[in-house]
Amino acid sequence: MNAEVAAARRPIRALSDELVSQIAAGEVVERPASVVRELVDNALDAGAAQVTVRLAGGGVRAIVVEDDGVGIAADELGLALQRHATSKIGSLGELESVATMGFRGEALAAIASVSELAIVSRTAAAAHAMRLDARSGELQPAARGVGTTVELRELFFNTPARRKFLKSEATELAHALEALRRHALARPDVGFALWHEGRLVAQWRALRAPLLDDAATQRLGDVLGADFIAASRVLAAQRGPLILGGRIGHPEAARSRADQQYLFVNGRFVRDRLVAHAIRAAYEDQLHGSRQPAYVLMLQIAPELVDVNVHPTKIEVRFRDGGAVHGAVQAAVQAALATSRASETAQSVAAMAAATAGSAQPCASPAWLRARQGLHAGMTEIPSTHALPMAQSPLALVHAREPAPPWPRPAPAGAAAGLAAWAALRAPQAAAEPVASIPVAPAIADEPADWPLGRALAQLGGVYILAENAQGLVIVDMHAAHERIVYERLKAAQADPARMPTQALLVPVSFAATPLEVAAAQAHQATLLDLGLDVTPLSATALAVRSRPVALPDADLTELVRSVLAELQAVGASRVVQRSRDELLATMACHGAVRANRRLTIEEMNALLRDMEATERADHCNHGRPTWRQLSMKELDALFLRGR
Repeated sequence: MNAEVAAARRPIRALSDELVSQIAAGEVVERPASVVRELVDNALDAGAAQVTVRLAGGGVRAIVVEDDGVGIAADELGLALQRHATSKIGSLGELESVATMGFRGEALAAIASVSELAIVSRTAAAAHAMRLDARSGELQPAARGVGTTVELRELFFNTPARRKFLKSEATELAHALEALRRHALARPDVGFALWHEGRLVAQWRALRAPLLDDAATQRLGDVLGADFIAASRVLAAQRGPLILGGRIGHPEAARSRADQQYLFVNGRFVRDRLVAHAIRAAYEDQLHGSRQPAYVLMLQIAPELVDVNVHPTKIEVRFRDGGAVHGAVQAAVQAALATSRASETAQSVAAMAAATAGSAQPCASPAWLRARQGLHAGMTEIPSTHALPMAQSPLALVHAREPAPPWPRPAPAGAAAGLAAWAALRAPQAAAEPVASIPVAPAIADEPADWPLGRALAQLGGVYILAENAQGLVIVDMHAAHERIVYERLKAAQADPARMPTQALLVPVSFAATPLEVAAAQAHQATLLDLGLDVTPLSATALAVRSRPVALPDADLTELVRSVLAELQAVGASRVVQRSRDELLATMACHGAVRANRRLTIEEMNALLRDMEATERADHCNHGRPTWRQLSMKELDALFLRGR
């Protein structure tokens, strides 16, 4: 047997440059869409204002990417096709703070190794363009304006095994369109067009709005549709060195698949489990079942605090302090979701009334203006959403006539000289106002027209409250609505939501643990203490639990700790304890809420409506079901065919 192995053994030798290029192509060039992504990245780095992509055969037969950027000098065209030759970085320091879309200098070489590639480029100083054929190395004059055109034919022609694994033409075209759509979302100032077989498939014109915010919102509507804008709200926040912007979908607009979730870090589309976990945690008790939220989230952060060189396709990033990012994203999304649709509607109606009266006051409320000024002045603390009316929460800048979300701007140079910049993200959250300050029956406004959820009319079937507001008819599920009110009060009654009250155990609970669990317990000891769990290693294969959260007296400590450690290993943060506590509070709220078939007086119904208007996340019960629905006068007229 040893003789056979020895005979079959190959000597160790260096791979040829061509084979190395093929391996790189296997990492960078997966399908036509990955070629489109890499070439458009280069076009944007070159300062292009218009990018046009032309495909044939779904991108397998031909891909042509044209841009109007600065172009490539004739004497640099040959270098552009060499591996690890790039103008983006020149030192390790620049790699650690890279702010361009591309930086490795291997994409063109990898693409050229699996296709027939040619580059036509011209700079502003050149009299004419030059064309370089990658296969023959021939350089000759060509005609085109300033910019670059990359042409490639017959993708994977020399690697038939890889070509065999490509999908149908329609599928590959869809993937290429999705790649371009992601670029279009991140860069509203750039025009994009996609042609297939001579037919225009998609086009997004460059937007030159007076405010970048307006252009960003318009581009979101152009790419994702008006339905996404109508079913989402603005997210705008700054916490320490992290700037967040974009739009997050309403919980009732959640989808069965996670196909409308876009995360961008410094303008680059990425998939990050840490941020996805934080967003999901923010929606936790507002989504019904396994529904998935829709969102477009832009994160802007100093390049020194994020590593983009962790994946061949640059689809993943690694934050220097993942826990701080997780907490900041979760807090910002939670605060944005806190505002109810009733408060948004009331603010919108008030703003339109002010505009009709010829008021010089802008549509946004003073609180909205203060929040927006705070964002640009560099606020470092997320303020309490209880200090202002729900519709004026600084991190929930939702307004029907609001121009747009503050799109994240690039962080100023030197804004994060080191990890000390994360100190603001580690700052404790502003304490919520005690529940005693929320009246059981809030003071009634001077005029019923000021009530977002309107004036109670009657009770239907012992389950629903019928009310009339300025828009028409409001139908409220009284048990679901009261359940949310009680639940939010129970959560607010917690002395310090960031740190769980702890109960020491007379006899520690020990259990066998894997080396990974022991390592996670040691690495995240401070986080575990914040969750009310004092977990210490007994040996290399055992852990001891010496305290438990007071809110979970009957929890299985072994399973609880295992679940927390598993989540900490996966994403660097855990919601297991908070989730268990919230489930307990939700059960208490469900049993404490008003039951069906209980007859309420008009005064009690009005008090419940006013409580809903003053409660965060009042649009949904603890299980994610809607608590109320609005039927407008137009919808009611349509039911009775009025005006036809």
